[in-house]
Amino acid sequence: MQMKPPFSPSSSLLRGKARLSPYLFTLIVFILFVAILYGEDFMCIFGQQFQNYSNYPHKLSSTTERVKRQKLPFAVGKAEEGCDVFSGSWVRDELTRPLYEESECPYIQPQLTCQEHGRPDKDYQHWRWQPHGCDLPKFNASLVLETLRGKRMMFVGDSLNRGQYVSFVCLLHKLIPEDGKSMETFDSLTVFSIKEYNATIEFYWAPFLLESNSDNAVIHRISDRIVRKGSINKHGRNWKGVDILVFNTYLWWMTGLKMKILLGSFDDEVKEIVELSTEDAYGMAMKSMLRWVRLNMDPKKTRVFFTSMSPSHGKSIDWGGEPGGNCYNETTLIDDPTYWGSDCRKSIMEVIGGVFSKSKVPITFLNITQLSNYRRDAHTSIYKKQWSPLTPEQLANPVSYADCVHWCLPGLQDTWNELLYAKLFYP
Repeated sequence: MQMKPPFSPSSSLLRGKARLSPYLFTLIVFILFVAILYGEDFMCIFGQQFQNYSNYPHKLSSTTERVKRQKLPFAVGKAEEGCDVFSGSWVRDELTRPLYEESECPYIQPQLTCQEHGRPDKDYQHWRWQPHGCDLPKFNASLVLETLRGKRMMFVGDSLNRGQYVSFVCLLHKLIPEDGKSMETFDSLTVFSIKEYNATIEFYWAPFLLESNSDNAVIHRISDRIVRKGSINKHGRNWKGVDILVFNTYLWWMTGLKMKILLGSFDDEVKEIVELSTEDAYGMAMKSMLRWVRLNMDPKKTRVFFTSMSPSHGKSIDWGGEPGGNCYNETTLIDDPTYWGSDCRKSIMEVIGGVFSKSKVPITFLNITQLSNYRRDAHTSIYKKQWSPLTPEQLANPVSYADCVHWCLPGLQDTWNELLYAKLFYP
């Protein structure tokens, strides 16, 4: 039997050198050709910033960035190394809070003016968010206005995003002369115009982001909600040309464990409707949003943000209170750092984490859920304009009509905008 000689890598390669060279040459030429042809696309792909979100809802954070190759649009500095602005605690602050007075901002809807509607305390206005180991940059309204010169900023989503939008306007408007600003509403679109800066800050009503049967900005109280698949362009055509976009969507998906999805058109005589789990339906909307951003927003010139779900406080047993209670009459914070209310579906946070972690689309995640979970005190409760006259039974039981979803202004949503400011200018 003839033994094979020991394998010699150098001699083997030398023998195959002449045979492999043409293939190597062809491969190198092909790579160079592709690099030249698609060089800009490669730079776009590898130069984009995107986030890797953990599936664990308490840890979902925008600080776990995979790629950060280039300076982001509008950035004027960097966040402190290792600073997670979404992880921290609430600190009592009588000196610098509130950031404005309710009576000084005429743009707050009567559904959010708690002092005007009889709230007896102001404690909820005097809390400042303090990240662990670092500080939030001070909100500089002059910097925001100068940055917005000749530009459009838009909040897109539901009434909670509208609250954040109004808060943002309130944080700026005192620097603008009375005759240099205006706010107008055109169906789903509200526009705050700043004449001197040729700038607008806008809100667009789209509670699902996709087309739905709840898209009327005034009449949308529909219990049997239907969302149309693949329909983001219905609203998205109104977002084109915006320089800074802030999305949210959550509350309107929470109708149960299933969601009705329209496969055709709302104009079809016979409508084809299927039911998906809320998580699958929500994931469908997230993917549509990311696809729209990829196709319509230039990452070298624009910024896109997504605000996580706003918690409600409809069950006081969640924080050890009496059964049957809610946020009504709550004036203190929840002090358990691990508190997570039953109204916040962790499965939805996991959907967001799963979809965003697989995407290269540069969206900055504003993780306001955990820090807002502590704020059972900050809701409008009964101190707001009511949609319809209250019955004697309701008046006798304030818990029955307390709004534990929306937030008083000034208040918690000003902190959301401080976080937005931090991520816009100091990413």
